[in-house]
Amino acid sequence: MSNNYPEHLALERFSFLPDREPAAADAAALSSWYIAQFIEAHRNLGHRTARLDPLAIAAPDVTPTPRELTPEFYGLAPAMARPSGSTVFPAASTVQQLDRQLKEVYCGAFALDCSGIRDESRRAWLFSRMEASSATLPSAAQRQTILRRLLTAEVWERHLAATAPHAKRFSMEGCESLLPLMDMLIENAAHHGVQQMFLGLPHRGRLNMLVNLMDFPVQHILACLNHDSPEAISQNDLPFHLGGSALKQTSKGEVSVFLAHNPSHLQSVYPVVSGMARAFQDDNPESGCVPVMVHGDAAFAGQGIVMETLNLTRSQGYTLGGTVHIIVNNQIAFTTSNTMDVAGNLYCTDIGRLVDAPVIRVNADHPDDLVRAAAIAFEYRMKYGADVIIDLIGYRRLGHSEHDIPALTHPRLQAAIARHPPVTELYHARLAREAARTSTSISLDSLRTDILRSVLTSSPHGKAAMQMLPAIDDNAASLFSQPPSLERLQTLAAIITTPPEDFKAHNVIRQLIQKWQAGAADARNPVDWCFAENLACASLLGDGVDIRLSGLDVGHGTFMHRHARWFAQDDIGQHGGGVFIPLDHIGAGQGRFDIVNSPLTEEAVLGFEYGYSVQAQRRLTIWEAQFGDFVNGAQVIVDQYIAPGEHKWGYRSGLTMLLPHGQEGAGPEHSTAYLGRFLQLCADRNMRIAFPSTSAQWFHLLRQQAVAEDPKPLVVMSPKSHLYGNPRSHSSLQEMTEGGFKPLLADRDVTDSTAVERVILCSGKFFYDLDAARNEAHDARTAVIRIEQLYPFPQDALAEALADFPHLSEVVWAQEEDKNQGAWRFVRDALEESLPTGIALRNVCRIATAAGAHSSLRRHQQEQRRLVAEALGGKQQA
Repeated sequence: MSNNYPEHLALERFSFLPDREPAAADAAALSSWYIAQFIEAHRNLGHRTARLDPLAIAAPDVTPTPRELTPEFYGLAPAMARPSGSTVFPAASTVQQLDRQLKEVYCGAFALDCSGIRDESRRAWLFSRMEASSATLPSAAQRQTILRRLLTAEVWERHLAATAPHAKRFSMEGCESLLPLMDMLIENAAHHGVQQMFLGLPHRGRLNMLVNLMDFPVQHILACLNHDSPEAISQNDLPFHLGGSALKQTSKGEVSVFLAHNPSHLQSVYPVVSGMARAFQDDNPESGCVPVMVHGDAAFAGQGIVMETLNLTRSQGYTLGGTVHIIVNNQIAFTTSNTMDVAGNLYCTDIGRLVDAPVIRVNADHPDDLVRAAAIAFEYRMKYGADVIIDLIGYRRLGHSEHDIPALTHPRLQAAIARHPPVTELYHARLAREAARTSTSISLDSLRTDILRSVLTSSPHGKAAMQMLPAIDDNAASLFSQPPSLERLQTLAAIITTPPEDFKAHNVIRQLIQKWQAGAADARNPVDWCFAENLACASLLGDGVDIRLSGLDVGHGTFMHRHARWFAQDDIGQHGGGVFIPLDHIGAGQGRFDIVNSPLTEEAVLGFEYGYSVQAQRRLTIWEAQFGDFVNGAQVIVDQYIAPGEHKWGYRSGLTMLLPHGQEGAGPEHSTAYLGRFLQLCADRNMRIAFPSTSAQWFHLLRQQAVAEDPKPLVVMSPKSHLYGNPRSHSSLQEMTEGGFKPLLADRDVTDSTAVERVILCSGKFFYDLDAARNEAHDARTAVIRIEQLYPFPQDALAEALADFPHLSEVVWAQEEDKNQGAWRFVRDALEESLPTGIALRNVCRIATAAGAHSSLRRHQQEQRRLVAEALGGKQQA
């Protein structure tokens, strides 16, 4: 792997010898000891001299063989007889025979790298599987099948090149072995009782896999590459981004394979596929499910989301029971070399050490070894429930996207590739030599012609779009759309405020219980945001709706605004007390409640939850950022999955994103969720953007999102400490039992609509500053209307509300965000269309800045007062 570090980075060479020569009673015991060390050296270092590179660019003869792999290093003579009774390689009677067998097993075109595994029992199991399967070759029928699949991959690429010479296709030539490898993984999945496989793929080879693995219609793919075809004109994404589903028949039964769609940010699909697999596992605990991720070598080593997801999927609430990773290792990125550095012990797979993943390296020009690679990798995953990596080492015969000229940057490499015969010719010749002793083999050209005809005339079985389940049936949606009764809410309040008798709660929790019980005692009593959210979740769970809530510290809440998990305060000095989750105890038949504190990551977690929400559409899936600006770290997921996913691929997602947002003088980083950026992504009713200002609105919004018949991603500018703590935002319990979420809240303090001449429109906590100042000034000429949903914008409701004021002369859009970061520039067109004729429109915003918020509380308060005064009658802003 290439690097530009000033100092050479390499792992220290591991010595297999003890510090002192072991004492031995006789020569036989001593030789047994050194023979054991010789064997261990091959198990641990053999991969460094293996014949893995088809082009011999990173050949082991470039660097000297580690001395530990020579008998002489241990003082062993080749002719020396092995002591009797050896259980490892028992057929080898001499050191020379043992050396030969060790080289065949560990230093051939198939190698094992266990250097990242710390568990000795796992290493021992892998070594035993390597040694047990070393002499096993595929059957004659298997080898013919492998050859046909290699040719299938090859002739498809050649046919594409001939029929669509100007199209980008990201050819698989040089790594055709990926297709039979995938076949074998699916066969092994069925053998282990796995019924569902979730698959992620990069661009390279995707068109090939769509047709030859996922059974897509050949003519459809060809039409997509023809710019003038109806299919190409009407498609919403490029063909090498597409996914689908296929039901694969194996000798052990059927396996359903789901290939996820993905955009050009290739590794971003890794957490998405992981979330899909976890959702399937949660909903189908008795059905085997395995995720398989195919990566490019440079992307696997270079993209941070790989590390994030590797770490994420070993964390509670995100585990998958192991992922099978395949590296399509061309040893090059676009034009940047990524060659294995055997001498420096540097590989593109090194990030796998994070999760102790074994690496099975296979020379892509040796297809027979794919059988062992697939079998050992899958068995390891099933036995240990852990990740495993297959490093399929090949080359890229053409440029990055066929339009590139690779010889411009790698003349020597491209010359070597041009001289190198394709794997189909090598493998056919190998089989022909063996068949010559028994029968006459079929010519390669005849096979190619026959297989291309078969590919082009095959009947498609794949499905280009995911088969979506309805979010919820009509009867249930109608039932859940009705708010719960007062009695039901009071019953739920009693349940979630009753911990076990022997549970010793923290003083804060005891006060919380008392506060909630007081709030539920009378319909007129105020209910804060924390209680409202818990009541909303309790009511949904009680009706059988599943809820999943994840993010940083969500059990507690950044602003101590949730308290979903209560920790017992006894036995602190020993093992710590237990944890009580009130929402797990609603009653028999309740929905599943998962609350998961995520690792410190945004992109991987949000991608995971998006994938989860697509697969588990009948579950309310929520991701909460610690602060709204933390979503910046997941912008690829927002821009390329959440916002356009339904339009591009038909993915329906009801993912809810809670982004704490609000100017409080706390500095640029934790003040804004970049509302304007989300509004820029809105079109065709693809998302909902909400900015609730009361606890009742929050209660109804959550319930509405959970049971929506047409699920859409919901982005919430959620409260921070000021709004959470503002008693004026705490609705009565009665309001939880009435109506539902309202995109627009009219001004309830207006007593004479004919006196109103100015209407201020605002969202979020800024309403309370404006309302207080207006009331303090006894200004009957001004009404303040809250826009609680910014997209889809409530245009009709606003026009109707404004029509109530016959003497209206001015509408003011007021926001506490900077002019370039809030909603103003998005809502202006909708406002102008909603205004009665002759009504002036002006805006009141903080000035546009690059940073976006004050770092001084004093300056923040001064600016807040200026905004309020200007909204209530200051001069018009341009």
